[in-house]
This record gives sequence, C-alpha cells and structure tokens, in this order.
Amino acid sequence: MNQLVDATGLVARLKSAFSWRLGVQLLIVFVAGDAFLHVSEMRTGALVAAATMLALALSFYMPATPMPLAVTSMPWDDLITHDERAIFVTDPSGEILSQNSAADRLVPHSDSNALDQALSHLMTNASAIVFRLQAKAQKADAAHEDVVTRQGNFRISTHRIANSENLLWRMHAQQEQSSAGHAAERLSLPMFTAGGSGSILFMNDAMRKLVGGRPKNLNNIFVDVPLTSGDTTTVSAADGPVDVMVVIVEGAMGRTEYFLAPALQISPAPPPMAQLEDFPIALLELDMRGRIADSNKIARSLLGLDTNPANTMGDLIEGLGRPIADWLNDATEGKGLHRPEVLKCKRGPDEMYVQVTLGRVISGGEISLIVLLNDATELKSLEKQFVQSQKMQAIGQLAGGVAHDFNNLLTAISGHCDLLMLRHDRGDNDYSDLEQINQNANRAASLVGQLLAFSRKQNLQLEALDMRDTLSDLTHLLNRLVGAQISLSLSHDPNLMTVRADRRQLEQVLMNLVVNARDALGGQGEISIETRNAKLTSELKRDRATVPAGDYVLVKVSDDGCGIPVEKLPKIFEPFYTSKKTGEGTGLGLSTAYGIIKQSGGFIFADSELGRGSVFTIYFPTHDKPVVPAKPIEAKVEQFSIGPNGGMVLLVEDEAPVRAFASRALQYRGFQVVEADCGETALDLLSDGTLNIDIVLTDVIMPGMDGPTWVKEARQNNPKLRVVFMSGYADGSAVEEQLTVPESVFLPKPFSLDELTSTVRKHLSAAA
Repeated sequence: MNQLVDATGLVARLKSAFSWRLGVQLLIVFVAGDAFLHVSEMRTGALVAAATMLALALSFYMPATPMPLAVTSMPWDDLITHDERAIFVTDPSGEILSQNSAADRLVPHSDSNALDQALSHLMTNASAIVFRLQAKAQKADAAHEDVVTRQGNFRISTHRIANSENLLWRMHAQQEQSSAGHAAERLSLPMFTAGGSGSILFMNDAMRKLVGGRPKNLNNIFVDVPLTSGDTTTVSAADGPVDVMVVIVEGAMGRTEYFLAPALQISPAPPPMAQLEDFPIALLELDMRGRIADSNKIARSLLGLDTNPANTMGDLIEGLGRPIADWLNDATEGKGLHRPEVLKCKRGPDEMYVQVTLGRVISGGEISLIVLLNDATELKSLEKQFVQSQKMQAIGQLAGGVAHDFNNLLTAISGHCDLLMLRHDRGDNDYSDLEQINQNANRAASLVGQLLAFSRKQNLQLEALDMRDTLSDLTHLLNRLVGAQISLSLSHDPNLMTVRADRRQLEQVLMNLVVNARDALGGQGEISIETRNAKLTSELKRDRATVPAGDYVLVKVSDDGCGIPVEKLPKIFEPFYTSKKTGEGTGLGLSTAYGIIKQSGGFIFADSELGRGSVFTIYFPTHDKPVVPAKPIEAKVEQFSIGPNGGMVLLVEDEAPVRAFASRALQYRGFQVVEADCGETALDLLSDGTLNIDIVLTDVIMPGMDGPTWVKEARQNNPKLRVVFMSGYADGSAVEEQLTVPESVFLPKPFSLDELTSTVRKHLSAAA
C-alpha cells in the first residue's frame, strides 16, 4: 500500500473531475434563478431554454485538429482543385493568381482580384489579417492565425511556395465552431454570436426569422444593448418590437453568445420537472418550507427516492455544519444562492457524497428552490487521498526533524545516567531510580525509532537473508509472544529465494504482525506464517500501489481472529491509528512495519473479513546474491583500562550536553579527548602539528559544515584518519555521503556509555 500519493497529480485530478459539471450547474441555476423568473408562465420556458443551451454549450468545446496540406512538386492548379479547404495562390502583392472550387464557394467573386478584398465579405478586418500573415511568411516562410468570421471560426495559414515569391493561402473551418453551428441551427431558441466590437458573426435560423434578415451589429438588433445576463430588453423584430429575456454567455476568442427567450408566455406551462424528467442532471424542487415538491428521474435514482421517499432535504443530506433548515431559509431570502456545497448522503452506499447547488424561483408571489445535485463521491475520494498524502508527508518531515534533537536529549539523559550508575552499587537506595530513568529513556528512543521506521528515514543495514533462517531464529521469541493458548505454525517453500533487508528491522516487522494477530484472537486461536516464491508476469495494482512484474518472496501472516471492519481497513497503516483501548497500544506497530517494508523495496497489503480473520501479505523483491554465513563469534569479556594510554580522540559535537557526556565517558575509559563544537573548529585543531589525533568522533548533522564534509577536507592532509560518525537522524544524502568516507563506522544515537567507548576502541584496534 502506498500511502504517499503524489500531491501534484491529485490536485490536477481534483480540478478536472467536475469542471464540466460546475459549468452545467452555473448555467442551469443561473437560468432558473430569480434574476428573471418572476412569473409562473416563464418557468418552463426558461428551464427548457437552459437545457437547450447546455446541449449547445457542450457542443461548443469539441477539440479540433487541422490537417496539414501536403506539398508536392505537382502543378499548383492540379494539387488544389479537389481540396475541400478553400485555397488561394497569390503573388507577393496579394493578387489572386489561382483559387480552387472550395474558395469559390466560400467567398463570392468580386471586381477586385486582391485577396483582402475577397475576404472582406467574411470579416471586417481582412486587410490587417492578410498584411500580418504576408509579413510573417516573408520572414519565416509560413504563418497562420485563428480568426472569427461571419461564417464561424477559421484558421488562415499561408506558406511561401518553394523557389518562388508567391504565397499559398489555406482557410480551414475549425471543427469547434462547425459543431456548434450545427447544434445552434437545430435550436428553436433564437441565438447569435457577436465579436468583441459588436459585429454579428453568426445567427441561427430562428434568430434570422425573428429579425427578418442578417443585421451586422448589436445596435441593429436591440433597442438598448443589454449588459447583464437575465435582463429583459426589446428586439427590433421583423414584425415590430418584441420584449425578450437575454441570456449572455462568454465564449472563446472574445466572442459572446446571446440567447433570447420570450419575456412572457400567454399559455399556461406544464410543471418544469415534467419537462426535465429525462434531463441528465439531478434536479429537485423544494417549497418555501424546504419540503420536496418534485424531482426528476436521475435525482430519484441518485437519492433512492423511488423506494424510500423523503419529506425534506434534511432526510437526504448531512454535514453542512449548520442546520439544513437554516440554509434553505437563507436561500429563499436570496442568500447563498449558486454556491456549491459538498454534503454526505444519508441514503445509498457508505461514504456517498453529493454536490448541492441552490437556485430560487419566484412564481406568483410564491418562492420555491431548484436544487442541482451531482454525485461527488469521486471528488471527495480524491480530496481524501490528497489530504492523506499531505498528512503522511508532514508526519515524515516531523519524524525526521524531531528525531535529531530528541535523540540528542536522550543521549545526554541516558549517558549521564550511566555515569551516575558507575558511582552507585546495586544495593544503594538511588540505584533503582537510576535504572528507571535509563529504561524509560530507552523506551523513548524506541518510540523515535518507530517513527523513523514509518517515515522510511532510519538507517538500514542491508544484507542478503534467507527468510527461513530469520523465522527459525525468531520462533522461540514468537511462541513466547503469542502464549500457550494460541497455535503458531510456519510453512516454508523448500526452494525459497534470497531477499535483501535489514535483519533486525525484518524481525521487528514479523514481531509486529504476529503481536497484531495475537491481539485480534482474544487469547485463543491460530496464527500461521507462510513463505513462498512468487513470480508476477505483469504489474499488480491494488490499494493505490503498483507492484512491478518480477520475482518476489511472499510472506503471509494469517489469523482467524475478529477481523477488521471495511471502513477501518484503509487506515490501519496510519501512525497512531489503533482500535485498541487507551493504554493497550501506541498505534505504531503496523505503521512501523509498513515503513520498514517500503524502505526495503517491498509491498504490504491487508485483507480482512469480520468474524473470519485477517491476512497480511508482504512482497519482498528477490536478491540474486547468496546468503553469506555469519562467522561464529567467541564470547569474551573485554577489559578496558583506565589511564591516559587509550589514545587521543577528537570529539566534534554541537550539542553541549552530548559533548559533555561523551567526553567524560571516553576519559573514564582511558582516552584523551580534544573537544570541538563545529567542523570548522575541528579543522583548525587538526592543523595544529602538536596534536596527534588517533580517531575522530563526530556528529553528522551540525550547523555550518556537516560531519562528512569537514572529514573529507581533513583527510586530504591525513588520509588514514579513522572516523566514527554519530547521529540521531541523518537524511538519505548525508548517509550516502558518510558511506563514501573510507575507514569510517556509524554509531546511532542514543547510545550508552559502553556502546560509545567500545565502538571507539574496536575501530581503533581494527587499524592496528
């Protein structure tokens, strides 16, 4: 499961998922709004107009891809004659030398042979367009421009003919406008398109019949040009002035669409929902008290009204943050209209959301509300994924940032506790208190380690492992963890392949999963662990993660316990999420396992069924190198001498409490210590010829020069300098840089007095 989702990709999807729906809402609600619906006779006409305009609006935005003209060595007349696009060939001055039949149909013959004069029948600024394209083509051999004409949108392009100064011109109708024009022609509602200067570019047949011709300007249509959509104005019609309601829609390339609806209908109109019963947008009508008065088919299906009717909106939705009745009362007063709200449905499947937009209708003094509904479940899911990815990223950053400072504090606490314990016998009254301090400091360090494991920022010691050996070593401990009443069984593939992982962290994963299964059993049941080889011939996609094809070692941890509810399953790998009672768990077990597996290059998935148990499946990529058997280690007690002969250590640490503890601990074990609080000071000390430094103990992350940086500079003059790096947290780049420093080892914080001194002594003795 990949909890960390690309924040940038999720945002783009959120923007596009409902963009067309929002356009539908704004258009329909606006047309149905109280701006121009104040009489009952208008309601049906306006709503039908809105539906028709929606179909037209959708058709206006169909993408178009013009096809290039193939140029060959054929004679120009033969080449362009049968081309369906309008094509002209002109000399450098713009005089037409030749044109095909498509050009004849597009522009009528004129007395002038100039191209700009021929095109002036289509557009008002033809001379400027032709001049611009000529100038560009003379410099770059080709040019094009998209223009709005009286017959629609065209792309005009020109190319300079090879070995000639003549130009070939091509006019290609844009598909967008073509589709829109066909749709508009089918409308019974009068509509037209105007350019930015007010010139009329297009009229449908209904508009031409209304005005009795083809006016050239807005002033020739309206007595007073309307400025606001929803205004009522007068049209200079063929049979005399006619009052109309105007809906204005801003279009592309500076054009504006005008739709005209009758300002008054004399015959009574049927109920609006009857007209919009099969409309592909869910609509409800509410009375002044918020009760559901009517609905169309898709709304009833979306909200389950056919089988279980509802009286009010409060029976259908929730989650507004305020009473639904107050929200609807504000809408009847004209407040908060046309503002979408995403609310949770009380009907239908779990986690179903709808986007709700309100519009107001005033009819004969009675107010009713028109409600637009969209299924917003996908939108809400994308939003949750985006929030989840941001939360996981924030926790990772928090874990890394806290770990460095927190582990420094724990190092100082546990270290000075060790120094105190050296001066007390077990029989002293204070010794038990010191032990408690030490144990709780170690517990705190373990908690920080779990956070780093989840955020995949801990330092792993990767090695080739046989999963069978790892489980065999863990069997005794796991049996003690589950208890006598729970059966633990293991099953292995005899030809199990090798994996590459950190043995200690892998053991932590298996222990966490077994403990989780034990808690689900309630004291009695069976836990099984299975390992086998698995080969994926194609990608495996599940739980927002993609497992690449390849060879894997599969580990399954199963139990027959209580199971996990479906709604909780996606959250189980989140840090601090737990279904246990307070004090029974930290909520970090599964999140730690998730982080370790992801950092090791693996994948983990969970399947569960209430009352039947859970199965956790881990995919580890196989490793092609064999397991190297560990050399037997002879147990011996190492004796440390106390005196000035242990060697000279250069201690570089910016945290004063940690530096004080480390210095005292090393001196107690017989080392001489020279202290520095930063890398720059350490370099100055090393330049002193009187100091004979045997080994360097340095923090990785410090202000100014970090540990690996100043050590590399120091090794230019002392290439055999031995180094112990220490850190409570180091990001990936710092760890990789530290690994490139030869003769160096890593000591994680927090560390005890014995861990510190033994690491320094062993690294010194390795040089001997």
